[in-house]
Amino acid sequence: MSSPGTQVHHLDGIRILDLFAGPGGLDVAAHFLGFKSIGIEWDRNACETRYAAGLPTIHADVSVMRESRFDEIPKSVDILAGGPPCQSFSVAGTGAGRKALDEVIEFIHRLVGGEDEAKIDDELHTLGKDPRTALVLEPLRWLLKAIESEDRDPYNMIVLEQVPAVLPLWEVYATLLRGGEGRLGGVKYEADYWELKTEQFGVPQTRTRAVLVARRPGLGTIEPLEPTHLPFDLHRGKRKTVQADMLPDEYGTRPPEKKHWRSMAEALDTASRLEDSPVDVSRLRTGGQMKFFVVSNYGSGGDPKKRGQRLSSEPAFTVTGKISRNKVYKTAEEYESGKSDRFTIPEAGVLQTFPHNFPWSGNDQAQQVGNAVPPRLGMHVLSNALRGDTPSKEELATSATWPSVSPTTTEELRVIGCGDHLRCPPDSHKVTRAHQRPAP
Repeated sequence: MSSPGTQVHHLDGIRILDLFAGPGGLDVAAHFLGFKSIGIEWDRNACETRYAAGLPTIHADVSVMRESRFDEIPKSVDILAGGPPCQSFSVAGTGAGRKALDEVIEFIHRLVGGEDEAKIDDELHTLGKDPRTALVLEPLRWLLKAIESEDRDPYNMIVLEQVPAVLPLWEVYATLLRGGEGRLGGVKYEADYWELKTEQFGVPQTRTRAVLVARRPGLGTIEPLEPTHLPFDLHRGKRKTVQADMLPDEYGTRPPEKKHWRSMAEALDTASRLEDSPVDVSRLRTGGQMKFFVVSNYGSGGDPKKRGQRLSSEPAFTVTGKISRNKVYKTAEEYESGKSDRFTIPEAGVLQTFPHNFPWSGNDQAQQVGNAVPPRLGMHVLSNALRGDTPSKEELATSATWPSVSPTTTEELRVIGCGDHLRCPPDSHKVTRAHQRPAP
């Protein structure tokens, strides 16, 4: 086990607490902007990726940390961030959260109004028949906990992201934060929220996110994020992906200040040319040119049998945990014969804008990639929230490569995050009494 001094070194100067941290999309973004963060994550596999990447982590349930281990969060933390699990709100899920939006909004008001939390918890367990729906309330509960704490100041900034269906909840959050009433105890924030398209910020995939940014008064006015790239037009006419010509088309004249959206081919080709890159796209080249098309695992236009298709010269579909099921073809002949390829985990990570050499670890890596916040979008959101500006060209360029992390650092972070496993989520390490360490 590492010494207390080692733990202080890793936790020194941390400003951002990332709830539901996953493999580290927001943490990676924070790193390249020069901010230290610590994440809370319950999935052991995502924690292993974080340890390998050198990201401080607590392997725990977010609710348990708030209820009984709140004092373990470094006092230097003044920024609350996170993306609560989105499955119940997602279009791809059962939609329990979407159906329960009005109920969730009621719970938000009840929490701020000071109603007994034990009673609220009892009702939350059955909310929408999907307990994950209640997790969207956790950022608010962490904020209230900090405000009511005797030895901790309220967070100076809040950054939250979720699927678009959650935007009405962020609107309620923003209204309450501006008012500072009830349990907020007069603590007010300037707050705003937006629906952002990832391809408009240089992410080579189409993905829409609902984002909320809040800052204490005096820390600067919140300005909307200005897109750096053009949106991808999903209605490009009735052309077939398996046509012979798969070169990019220019759809109209773009404003000179906006870049064209970034394509799969450009992102993967650039990553493959970096030193010691695990991204090898030679199999996707024909005659030295990278031209392929992707057939989605999901149905299109409401028809589960009709699979969407994208050209290599276009952004990827939304990268989900099922990205490894998407089929990649180089030619129409391969498509007709059913001879397909798949994206590797490093390639899927690059389409999410993770560094080409990010050390994906543990199991369920495709799910880890799909659950993550695209770091490049995270850089734009955090830069706006924390500094009131946009990432510099140098910061964006640097984000292509992840710094090497020693095995010693990984093990020290694993000790901080998991220790002897006894405080990790139940059964996550399958710890039995025979393997538990004796009490000192």
